[in-house]
Amino acid sequence: MNKQLTMEAPLRQQEGQAMVSRIQGLQPLLRANAARARSERRVPVESIAALQEAGFFLALQPARWGGYELDPQDFFRMQMAIAECCMSTAWASGIVAVHAFQIALMDERAQRDVWGDDIHTRVSSSYAPMGKVTPVDGGFRFSGRWGWSSGCDHCSWALLGGILPDGTYRTFLVPRTDYRIEDTWHSMGLQGTGSNDIVVEDVFVPDYRTHRQSDGFAGTNPGVDKDSALLYRLPWAQLFIRVVSTPAIGAARDALSLYTALVRGKASGDVTKLAEDTGTQMRIAAARNAIEEMTTVMLANFDAMMAALRAGHPISLEDRILYRYQASLVIEKSIEVVDALFSSAGGSSVFQGSAIQQRFLDIHTARAHVANNPTAFARNLGAVALGAANTDYFI
Repeated sequence: MNKQLTMEAPLRQQEGQAMVSRIQGLQPLLRANAARARSERRVPVESIAALQEAGFFLALQPARWGGYELDPQDFFRMQMAIAECCMSTAWASGIVAVHAFQIALMDERAQRDVWGDDIHTRVSSSYAPMGKVTPVDGGFRFSGRWGWSSGCDHCSWALLGGILPDGTYRTFLVPRTDYRIEDTWHSMGLQGTGSNDIVVEDVFVPDYRTHRQSDGFAGTNPGVDKDSALLYRLPWAQLFIRVVSTPAIGAARDALSLYTALVRGKASGDVTKLAEDTGTQMRIAAARNAIEEMTTVMLANFDAMMAALRAGHPISLEDRILYRYQASLVIEKSIEVVDALFSSAGGSSVFQGSAIQQRFLDIHTARAHVANNPTAFARNLGAVALGAANTDYFI
């Protein structure tokens, strides 16, 4: 098996690099469509089609279902590249694409339901435990309303959260025929994500189309066996917590480029005027350093996890808790970057249509996602370090 992994790794790496290059080649299109995404309050269909053609939605999908099974590092490099052009597109498309990983963990029958007729079938989600769940023979009766289902208009299935009467949490996989989308997404930022509400009214969900939180935590997923790619032995939560924070890194990188162009413009191209402005220099240096730190930590975490799996070692609980906390800090750090840049970007930045203002609004809106609030994750990390039991099972 080690020989097989050694042979496959270079090919996977080459395909990952090739796909990253294809996504980078789409940046002019994605940037040109960003204003449309905001005005239409969803990612334009042309952008979705281009990302599909480039293979982005198949990046984490199993090879048996036409996917590439890429390492997460390449997936997140692509998401950051998309976010440099439009954070809404990166947010919505990244969340939709990462669901291929979770579907791969589920019962093979669930995988067949989703991909059996079309490997390009897309899935949205809302994991809040809003579902009313009633066990019945062979499955569950399921009802509820969920918000923040990003990219749902481009999808024909949804993964929705619910708590069983015994108090355990599951994700329920529901086809478009069993729910309706209500247009509710009127937001200050991330306007183009199309994060509308999903409404389900008393439908049947077979047991095999549910994913137990305990399986995601313990790695006992029914869709993973000895022949599955190593990728699917990663804890599911480690993928999802990064997909809702990593877009901010790309957006912050673009904000820095915009800021640099703005201050150069003020100096009429005379960099000697800027050379004497230590405040400007320090803001640029701090922003660049923070962006590189966030990128390096994210990639290093996945490097470490993949290396452990390749060596046949488990990923320790302590590391998983640390990585969860580090992911939750990305938005806070990105807010610090964009606030410092926006506050000194000049009068033009306050008018509607300002590019740097949009990065400010997008990153602040992302902070509202529960995964981007570091308080509980910091407490859990500190408590476990002091000998207490872990209280977070989405790690």
